[in-house]
Amino acid sequence: MEHPVHIGTSGWNYDHWKAIFYPENHPKTKWLDFYAGLFDTVEVNATFYRLPKPSTFENWRFRTPETFIWSVKASRYITHILRLNNPADALKRFFDGVGHLREKCGPILFQLPPSLSFDIRIADRFFQCVRNYACRSVLEVRHPTWLDEKAMALMSQHNCAFCVSDTAGRYPYSEKQTASFMYVRLHGSRKLYESDYKEEELQTWAEKIRSWRCETYVYFDNDAYGYAAANAKRLKEIMYGR
Repeated sequence: MEHPVHIGTSGWNYDHWKAIFYPENHPKTKWLDFYAGLFDTVEVNATFYRLPKPSTFENWRFRTPETFIWSVKASRYITHILRLNNPADALKRFFDGVGHLREKCGPILFQLPPSLSFDIRIADRFFQCVRNYACRSVLEVRHPTWLDEKAMALMSQHNCAFCVSDTAGRYPYSEKQTASFMYVRLHGSRKLYESDYKEEELQTWAEKIRSWRCETYVYFDNDAYGYAAANAKRLKEIMYGR
């Protein structure tokens, strides 16, 4: 394809994927190797709750193929406790850890709480702090004020991607491109985290991705019953024929 499309899941270390995605007798210590043999990227959710040790990031980098990409969800301390205010120290701690992924570090996802509305002064200062780090930033919003033209323009100014987030209609949705790349999170079209994407839906997503004509990251977060892995495999087949 003219523009790379990276397809994977949000997380990979789910116990309930055993015998659904991972072979019954495959040791859990080898699950990452198995996953990386099928996909070229994964989105890490655990970092939202706790920052792993530097050795963990280094292990992830060491164990995955040269072209593998780790997208990382930023700490909830930044988004939910500080609510984007005065984030410099917290961002430094976060990136000091994530930096151990080195060349395999992909986009950084900042997921905002539903109660956090758009404030142009706070948002601009936040984006300026983030730009001190060589990363691709993504914002997944949960308050409708972030759909405002001023919010979108500010994100475009800072090359921050507006996350295309399918949440069964629960949270704001837009396919506005605000960065040099697109970032998609598929939580479930009918029920959050639990609905399986049907063939027609996956074909529609493939058409959208092709129409964007830019590098795109797609992560399935409907982990129930292993749907995320199955849907990611099928979308990859649609996009790449394999």
